[in-house]
Amino acid sequence: MSQVFIISAPSGSGKSTLVRNLMERDGNLIFSVSYTTRAPRGQETEGHEYHFVSRAAFLEMRARDEFIEWAPVFDDFYGTHRRYVDQARAEGKDAVLDIDVKGARQLRERIPEAVSVFILAPSREELEKRLRARGDVSDQVIQKRVAEAAREIRDYSQYTYVLVNEDVEVASGQLQAIVKASRQGAGEGETAGLRSDNAAVQKRVTEILATFE
Repeated sequence: MSQVFIISAPSGSGKSTLVRNLMERDGNLIFSVSYTTRAPRGQETEGHEYHFVSRAAFLEMRARDEFIEWAPVFDDFYGTHRRYVDQARAEGKDAVLDIDVKGARQLRERIPEAVSVFILAPSREELEKRLRARGDVSDQVIQKRVAEAAREIRDYSQYTYVLVNEDVEVASGQLQAIVKASRQGAGEGETAGLRSDNAAVQKRVTEILATFE
């Protein structure tokens, strides 16, 4: 039976890099390419990171009920098309949904059996550094996203697992381990220490939140 993995994070946490590494290392996954009304950033290309569509086109798709979730994020719309989950089930593969926090909330309600992973940066300072490194947003937008991140992190307990993306290779390995353990139905071992209800994880998140105060 196909598994659905919901992966989300505050903007700037490095989620896209971890998901890309996961897809490159696991051939039994289908990546759900989200639809968005925002413009491409940097080297992003149509159909790879996102499907870039007009606001009117997005709203038409929404009206046809083509999305299993959609949400407004920083003045743009993002949505997950139903066909990717359907394709994964038809091919006997697992679906990876790279989704913002608002969309993840909807999907956890609609697919309660899904495994959800929350990724966050190790501190406010590091998050802000990563946002600035993009070079495509103003200081005002950066501060807005940092403030939103603080709010989103407080909901970490709603996810199955929490990853602190301090070292990309370490975090990539942890994400792979979560996928492997979930397929095997294993809740202990290597991934037990990554669960959101783990005391060490709760302590780490509290420490990270303190950097936002």
